[in-house]
Amino acid sequence: MPLSTSEQRQSLLWLAIGILLVALFVLLGPVLAPFVAAAMIGYVLNPGVDWLTERRIPRVTAVMLIIIATFILIIALLLIVVPILRAEIPLLQQRLPSLLDKIDAILGPWLAQLGMKVQLDSAGVKQMLAEKLAAGSAELGPAFLSSLKVGGMAVMGWIATIVLVPVVLFYLLLDWHAMLARLALMVPRRWISLVTSMAVEADSLLAQYLRGQLLVMLVLATYYSVALAIAGFDVALPVGLLTGLLVFIPYIGFGIGLLLAVVAAILQFDGLQGLIAIAIIYGCGQVIEGFYLTPRLVGERIGLHPLPVIFALLAFGQLFGFVGILLALPASAILSVIVKRLREHYLQSPFYGQS
Repeated sequence: MPLSTSEQRQSLLWLAIGILLVALFVLLGPVLAPFVAAAMIGYVLNPGVDWLTERRIPRVTAVMLIIIATFILIIALLLIVVPILRAEIPLLQQRLPSLLDKIDAILGPWLAQLGMKVQLDSAGVKQMLAEKLAAGSAELGPAFLSSLKVGGMAVMGWIATIVLVPVVLFYLLLDWHAMLARLALMVPRRWISLVTSMAVEADSLLAQYLRGQLLVMLVLATYYSVALAIAGFDVALPVGLLTGLLVFIPYIGFGIGLLLAVVAAILQFDGLQGLIAIAIIYGCGQVIEGFYLTPRLVGERIGLHPLPVIFALLAFGQLFGFVGILLALPASAILSVIVKRLREHYLQSPFYGQS
């Protein structure tokens, strides 16, 4: 039927504006990255700011204290990693040739039986690198310039993000409640009670998600530290703590801990027993985290079955990449509130009740 009333025309107009805004946000995704990151961090830090303001501390001072404490925590984590790297990298350079010789002695006969004549010792690796460089010397210059351009732009983007996030975070935390109030004024008055109740429910689920994620981090930090200590690693405590505390960054946190553990195994043990221990410890850790801790401690706290939790991680990662993996479970909590309300509306509708 034609749009005969003014209300229908206005509804269509605002729907079109909403679709255009969503499309604009998608196109401006890279530009919005620092703002999205600051908003996520601000959501986590705002309760601490509110707690300080309730103690009659001015909000500006409270925001600065919380941001400074956050940066101190980040610096403390870096101080755990950097000394280990500075101590182990020179030793790794000394031990790497002998390690390659041992690997070649073990894998060389197997590769020869398969018809693969490859030397995995230091001389063989150098020869392979020289052959690759000689074969691709004609394309090396353009490829290097292209990678340098892309890499330089990526580095500049990361630097801009690192600089912008604290600035945006400061202003977000300073005006957090005022901005939420302005957003609430944008909601049509007929929907304000429904949107408010859904926002409160989603906020409760997200708070439970954060508590669940914190439990996962503490359990994994304890597991990796104890397991590495039992295996006899000298750096069990710092590597285990770092691996557990950084699991909130999927893959990267685990990868950093795994890399440090592998380097420690190469430096501390003469044979392959250290690498075998690392494979067992970190393999079991991934199984425990992926199939028990995250689905149970996080998934159940946001009202999701373990299977939807695992599906959300895979689906959001496929759709939105690394940022999607970070947002998978919180977004699932918000979507669960929406689906719950839609289900209630459907069960109460005449369409469902008609026989």
